[in-house]
Amino acid sequence: MSSPVRVVTVTVSDTRTETDDTSGKALMEELAGFVLVRHAIVPDQADVIRGVVGDVVANAEADAIVFTGGTGIAPRDVTFEAVSLLFDKHLDGFGEAFRRLSWDEIGPRAILSRAAAGTVGTCLVFLLPGSENAARLGARALIAPILAHAVDLANGRTKHHAHVKSVP
Repeated sequence: MSSPVRVVTVTVSDTRTETDDTSGKALMEELAGFVLVRHAIVPDQADVIRGVVGDVVANAEADAIVFTGGTGIAPRDVTFEAVSLLFDKHLDGFGEAFRRLSWDEIGPRAILSRAAAGTVGTCLVFLLPGSENAARLGARALIAPILAHAVDLANGRTKHHAHVKSVP
């Protein structure tokens, strides 16, 4: 049997504090079924963001890191650039699925999101936009349902099931 999945959540923002970090609170609420190791608020600085990933992975602190913020196209949005270069494996379907679900809520503005996911070693890393609604949507609809299985796959603890093709 697998161990409980450990998660670190991170808000990327130059302005948010513990008091007004609604996106971070949304992540913690939606991922409450997992072991929430800690939550951090870090500035929009690539070296600091990369440092969080490096520390969590090097110390085997968590099985997954979920970021909120810094995935747009504004000049200060650097989370995607900071983290995607660290990915050993990209989970392209995550960003695609997030934008598909976002389209239903916000329409064409969904294409401005650079939500992404991948693995760094065996750690799953998810990048979500900084709005509370986006953080809640991504965590509830996409991350929570697959996280335990994804962690098991990344750690070699489960196998893909063969798909049987029916022959006419």
